[in-house]
Amino acid sequence: MNSSNNIILNRFFTRNTFADLLTENFNRTYVEVINRYINDIETKSNRILISEIYKIMTYNYRNEYFYKNTLLNKLLLAKHSLKTTTALTEMPIGKSKADFILINGKAVVYEIKTELDSFERLENQLSDYYKAFDHVCVVTCEDNFDKLDDLLNNSPVGIYILTKRNTLSLRKEPSKDDSRLDSKIMFKLLRKAEFENIIKIHYGEIPVVSQVNHYNQCYKLFKNIHLEKSYYYMLNELKKRTNIEIEEYKNIPYELKFLAYFAKFKKGEYQQLNLFLNNEFGG
Repeated sequence: MNSSNNIILNRFFTRNTFADLLTENFNRTYVEVINRYINDIETKSNRILISEIYKIMTYNYRNEYFYKNTLLNKLLLAKHSLKTTTALTEMPIGKSKADFILINGKAVVYEIKTELDSFERLENQLSDYYKAFDHVCVVTCEDNFDKLDDLLNNSPVGIYILTKRNTLSLRKEPSKDDSRLDSKIMFKLLRKAEFENIIKIHYGEIPVVSQVNHYNQCYKLFKNIHLEKSYYYMLNELKKRTNIEIEEYKNIPYELKFLAYFAKFKKGEYQQLNLFLNNEFGG
């Protein structure tokens, strides 16, 4: 596949594409990809067409969405539970963005390095992640394993390989490292209601100060909590962020699990999506 094909496939499994399809019943990228890659489209449902595009990516172009969707399906849905585990994505931490985070009893950050990525920024990314979380893994392809294993040989970072059979293989177990946790970086991850809830739980009340000083005062109080305790509080708040309609979500096709999880659909939107998937292609 050439680079122009790659670019358009990166735009296929996105929130914007599917938001257009659900509200306008049309998206230019969706139509272009289907017409370019699939034969005999007129009699096929959107569900089948999406599955065929995903299959093409499986063999030819495992991009970041493919990795993220695999992590969500193989780890969150197959190993854990929607009721006990929360997934987060694209979370800004320092100067980096965490690709995927799973939180249950503990939290693990997953940094994705696809076949198309370099390891150029990896050291800085890992350094940022350890300022906010105590378990970190890198997920990459088989061809990158030896190089990555050398890089991470004496580190607590774990390694997952997305195999050629599209299974996840844990090659190096991540070990806990809380020595670099930074209360300021942790606090910046929290929304106003979240850090206020922590302050109220720990101190019994929220400080009564002007709006101008509110953030700084709350941070001072957060910083004074023992780091192990503030980390526990932070995870509890982050874990509350996702509220999935579990029964409706179960019916989402494998290929769209990641997209639907982070779209935060209401019941009516699940019905809209199901209707779209069952309709024949209209492009």
